[in-house]
Amino acid sequence: MYRKFIATISAAAIALTALGSAPAYADDRDAARALAAILGIAVVGAIIHDRNKDKKRKVHQHAPVYKKHVQKKHVHKPHRLQPRPLPQRVNRELLPQRCFRSVQTYQGTFRMFGQRCLNRHYSFANSLPNRCRYVFPTPNGNRKGYDARCLRDAGYRLARG
Repeated sequence: MYRKFIATISAAAIALTALGSAPAYADDRDAARALAAILGIAVVGAIIHDRNKDKKRKVHQHAPVYKKHVQKKHVHKPHRLQPRPLPQRVNRELLPQRCFRSVQTYQGTFRMFGQRCLNRHYSFANSLPNRCRYVFPTPNGNRKGYDARCLRDAGYRLARG
């Protein structure tokens, strides 16, 4: 809308400058033309102004929306996040921490994973390397298990947590 108004004003200004460059004499025709151009511009400006006034007056009223049924408020319970289980290829390499033991033997302290504990709490116990299986002689009798250092070298890790 403003573009049309500005274009009209610009056209009128160009027309008036063209009239000003005419020779110094002025007869009745030139004066009438100038007056008609000015009057035309004023009429176009008044029409544009009235249109803008009508747009400002219009107030859009929206009809109220009535709901047919009352919606119950849903109370959100806090959602507990459960960790996803690890993929089997990763889970297979993590040994349970509860099976990790430090055992006093006649030759010193050894760190080991108890065989019975691994059979109960580690579903891949039968796939552990046989070269890591040892019988540790202790003052309380022999203990069977897997050497922790050997399992670490084979790629197994202690599950933390």
